[in-house]
Amino acid sequence: MPLNYTDTKAYRADEKVQHSQLTDRQKRHIMKNSLPAPVENRQPTSTLSAKPERRSRLGIRKFTLHQIHVLIFACMHGLFSLYIRIRQIINVVSYQLSSVLYYHHATPQYIQKDVSRLNKLPKHLSAILKSDNRRAAVDLDRLVDETAELATWCACAEIPQLSVYEKTGLLKKHMPRVYEAVTQKLAFYYGGDHPSLSVTSPHRDSYSSPSLDNSLGHLKLHLISEQDGRESVVDLTRTLAEMSQKGKLSPKDISMELIDNELSEGIMAEPDLLILFGPTVQLSSYPPWQIRLTEIFCLKDNETFGYQVFLKALRNYASAQMRRGK
Repeated sequence: MPLNYTDTKAYRADEKVQHSQLTDRQKRHIMKNSLPAPVENRQPTSTLSAKPERRSRLGIRKFTLHQIHVLIFACMHGLFSLYIRIRQIINVVSYQLSSVLYYHHATPQYIQKDVSRLNKLPKHLSAILKSDNRRAAVDLDRLVDETAELATWCACAEIPQLSVYEKTGLLKKHMPRVYEAVTQKLAFYYGGDHPSLSVTSPHRDSYSSPSLDNSLGHLKLHLISEQDGRESVVDLTRTLAEMSQKGKLSPKDISMELIDNELSEGIMAEPDLLILFGPTVQLSSYPPWQIRLTEIFCLKDNETFGYQVFLKALRNYASAQMRRGK
């Protein structure tokens, strides 16, 4: 502890005369006063200042606080669930009204009238269709019918190219069936002459109409799957590496432009618009290099395939501002 005023004054006076004024007893007394008290004689300050804490033997306070937290969480969860349910009901009802008001009636003129007011249309439209492996036979009929409907809408809207992505490759395995379904759907819509059609897929034989010269236009339907994504990048990388090792290609010539051109020619070009017939953006392993500048569209709280989704996607694309950096 610090020295008091009397001991400090005596020590300073003794220091001036070379410590000859104070006796040894007085010096020991000053030193003893400056030392801290022994441990056994000191009392802890925390026990003196701290107040005794009251603890409930039954835990009533803890139980009450827990129940308050549970009540607050239940109220928040209930309000959020109510908001989600009301939003879903409003969106579903509005989608149903749109499907009734803007139904195409299997008439190309109605579809052309719906898109005639749009200032721009995509040259290449892409869509993701989901399949269910547990019901492959039934699911194939649905996928083929949806592909035929979507292809016919594109032909009526004068969109020259459509690419349909199905993750498992079920549509690619039944290309002749898809070609026949789209041809029959075009004949049903147009009644007689209809736009020509070609169905293609990477590394597979294509199916085309006998005569491609048609005043009503031509639709190119391209089918892709998960296999045409990462595996294509791996195959291209392996091919470029082998050509570089054999001296057929210089490593300096390998660039992003070369890879992009090879992937575009081998798989497909980048689409302008990608439609998802679901409530959220789930790409399902869609080829990633093909959607760098693609406008992606999905309807919130929508779980169905319908013409209103197709039309809203085209309207959203027409009003979108494409800002590409230099």
